[in-house]
Amino acid sequence: MTHRVLVVEDEQEIASPLVHTLEREGYLVDQVTTGQEALAAAGDHDIVILDLGLPDMDGLDVCRALRDNGYDGAVLIVTGRSLELDRVVGLDSGADDYLAKPFGLAELLARLRAILRRTTVRAVPAAAAEPPGHSLRVDVEAHRVYVGAAEVPLTGKEFDVLSVLVAHRDKVVSRAQLMADVWAENWYGSTKTLDVTIGRLRHKLEDAGMSERVVTVRGVGFRLETAP
Repeated sequence: MTHRVLVVEDEQEIASPLVHTLEREGYLVDQVTTGQEALAAAGDHDIVILDLGLPDMDGLDVCRALRDNGYDGAVLIVTGRSLELDRVVGLDSGADDYLAKPFGLAELLARLRAILRRTTVRAVPAAAAEPPGHSLRVDVEAHRVYVGAAEVPLTGKEFDVLSVLVAHRDKVVSRAQLMADVWAENWYGSTKTLDVTIGRLRHKLEDAGMSERVVTVRGVGFRLETAP
């Protein structure tokens, strides 16, 4: 499968070698230079490589707007903002991964491959993911979650975490595995963002009346527990 990549970068000396490298690796690549252009074009692409320092709007606002508008492809932020807080804010804005400048093209390609692997991991067929009789239903292809007949709106990260838990229902999923599957394999920052995401997810599902529970296994990880 050939993936379409949208490069959102206004500095041509960065964008040109990046586009050339991606095309050489077999990706179909388009480039835009503004946030508004990115919002208009992203829907036709599997992955958005997003610079934060755009001339018309902050890249974080672009990322949030993409998710608010229903874009469910991958977003890789590339930026000179390298503090841990910057990374946390970027990921919580809906990005799948965060790469600080300056970066090597080999590392960027590895990040793209990792994102695609995580997408494949969570693409569990709905029939296999949901045993009969459970009120929770995850439609991976449509990127929608239901408790009973009611749809539960989730952010991209909340959906990804739930998809991993569903794929391992009644088994403990370690914190390290969740961070690797949902964020990045070589994520070295704080895992507090995982706790925040789990908390929001649990709150939304419980409010919707889900009969199952997202259980914290202290010191290990989390488990989606079948209702008795």
